[in-house]
Amino acid sequence: MESDVIKEFVENAIYRLDESTRMISIAFDTLNEEEIWQRPNESSNSVGNLILHLCGNITQYAISSLGEVEDVRDRDSEFKTTLGLTKKELLKKLLNTVSAAKSTIENMTLEQWLKKREVQGFYFSGIGVVLHVVEHYSYHTGQIAFWAKQLKNKQLGFYDGHDLNIKSPLTPKGGIKN
Repeated sequence: MESDVIKEFVENAIYRLDESTRMISIAFDTLNEEEIWQRPNESSNSVGNLILHLCGNITQYAISSLGEVEDVRDRDSEFKTTLGLTKKELLKKLLNTVSAAKSTIENMTLEQWLKKREVQGFYFSGIGVVLHVVEHYSYHTGQIAFWAKQLKNKQLGFYDGHDLNIKSPLTPKGGIKN
């Protein structure tokens, strides 16, 4: 039973990571090189900064913490960078980071899922770390999408071809059907 729950959790976490990656890739396609590093204002971050930040956070939480390898993150540099990497290089860095994180998540033991560990002064189990990674990635994916929509004044088409108005079917007792 425990392994079935963990397997289901892993499948859903990986799905959510892949969805955020898909959405970021779509947003990236709409932006040119200059727009990647453009900031809406001085107190906001560019898409480039957000990608560096996501790579740093995913590496620190999923790859270093869960994978039990040295944490070498330089968080401040993620936000100070204003140029340097191209769109292609940023996207490749993100794809490589997410791929490494997914591999780490997919290969964890039950003991690793339950083990408490410290990350950035917080204490989480492996489950808590993965929840953080998925939530944090999704949060910044929304920021990237919002900024791309602001710059281009158009929809990004994340769900083109899907009818998002379909209602969930209910069983006669009010529960959701499988």
